[in-house]
Amino acid sequence: MKYYSLLICCFLINSAMAQKGSTGIFENSTDIGNPKNAGSAEYNAADQSYSLKGSGYNIWFARDEFHYLYRKIKGNFILTANFRFEGKGTEAHRKTGWMLRASTDEDSRHISATLHGDGLTVMQWRDFKGAEMKDPEDEIFAKGSGYEVIQIERSGRIIFMRAAHAGKPLETIGSYEMVNLPDEILAGLFICSHNPEISEEAKVWNVCIDKPVGDNYNASRDGLVGCRLETMNVFDGKRMVIYEKQGRFEAPNWMPDGKQLLFNMDGLLYKIPVTGGELVKLNTGFATRNNNDHGISFNGKLLAISCAKDGANGKGGGSAVYVLPLKGGTPKLITEETPSYFHGWAPNNKELVYVAQRGGKNIYNIYRNSIRGGKEVALTDLGQGEHVDGCEYSPDGKYIYYNGSHTGNMQLWRIKPDGSGREQLTFDEYRNWFPHISPDGKWIAFISFPSDIEKNSHPSYKRVMLRLMPATGGEPKVIAYLYGGQGTINVPSWSPDNRQIAFVSNSGN
Repeated sequence: MKYYSLLICCFLINSAMAQKGSTGIFENSTDIGNPKNAGSAEYNAADQSYSLKGSGYNIWFARDEFHYLYRKIKGNFILTANFRFEGKGTEAHRKTGWMLRASTDEDSRHISATLHGDGLTVMQWRDFKGAEMKDPEDEIFAKGSGYEVIQIERSGRIIFMRAAHAGKPLETIGSYEMVNLPDEILAGLFICSHNPEISEEAKVWNVCIDKPVGDNYNASRDGLVGCRLETMNVFDGKRMVIYEKQGRFEAPNWMPDGKQLLFNMDGLLYKIPVTGGELVKLNTGFATRNNNDHGISFNGKLLAISCAKDGANGKGGGSAVYVLPLKGGTPKLITEETPSYFHGWAPNNKELVYVAQRGGKNIYNIYRNSIRGGKEVALTDLGQGEHVDGCEYSPDGKYIYYNGSHTGNMQLWRIKPDGSGREQLTFDEYRNWFPHISPDGKWIAFISFPSDIEKNSHPSYKRVMLRLMPATGGEPKVIAYLYGGQGTINVPSWSPDNRQIAFVSNSGN
């Protein structure tokens, strides 16, 4: 299933207003059911998070009292965010989470993905205006405790709820056919104290509202796919949006100064400050059909790019690898044969590794070559049905990491620089791609696709995860849930201080 992700998420808004006014990506903040203590919502632009405060006797029986931060939304969508109660609180059954609601009436029909103060994570609903709430603990929709990430999806009349513990994949909590919700509804964040005499508080971050479409997506009919450029601290998972637009851009590299990112858009390369700001085009000479495979040498002086030769010198032949100064200039051709796609520099700054098809075979293998030219060296020799990609040196030069489908599923591997000593690093059900090694050589950041895609494919517009694991192997940790895929994190994207990565998620307005 393809997704065109109209993701309205984490805009860089310089002011926050509460109570009947725009707050971040939401349109209104209001109390429902006239609780005794007034609630509030604030958008914190510095970290793109939300702070909720609210009272209310409960969200239960035939009427509700709580504070609601919401916007109108039509059709299908997926809402995802991290939630945390502030302080120990007074009531074990204080509530926060996502809510879909027909109106702001206190007895409105609604369905919510709810996190309780004692950790209970549950789906609950009211089918009709004024009806009694159903007890979800009698159903299959109550699960466990300690979840931090809450997700709710509307697909036609079916509402799905998912949740995840910190660092873990999303789990399905349940689904319910909600037949009486109108096409346009209210959707947003809520908090209820479960005690009319007190107020409770919650913090919400990485807030995303995605609008997906299916396999019949057509850009000319349905509009351009939007993209969002993000940075993230890999150790706490907090994301910051620094640039977004309708239209395609991809694959950021972190510049050696730690202050800028480099990415491709419309065949060209652009720099942008890591805090956001004005784009500056990099001079790549005749190379004006660059794709999402590009990277910076370890010494910070050179840039390798992959560019269509028919866009570079007027001759057909597909993608070729070139090298030019990082400050810009005329590219030098490295690979005469095509297709060839750059993926990694050697630490000696004199060699590259790339994937390529050779000898008329429809199989990609890993190759190494000098930037001075010469005969390329094949490091893999695959059989029919196998595929490799994303080859990248470790900073100490001892290994080349890559993704390969040698065992029938796409997993992460590493080999020695001469192609020997193949070693598997991941062993799970996901399709794992593009291992990127931190500058200190300790960590691998990579993208995981769902298991239902074709094993050698890495499409766009999928619900994917970014994960982190030790470079020597070990259990991967989820650090981001997003919509993306092709172009999200194809190339090395670590910050020089080993704490952050940059990536692109698919989005729109």
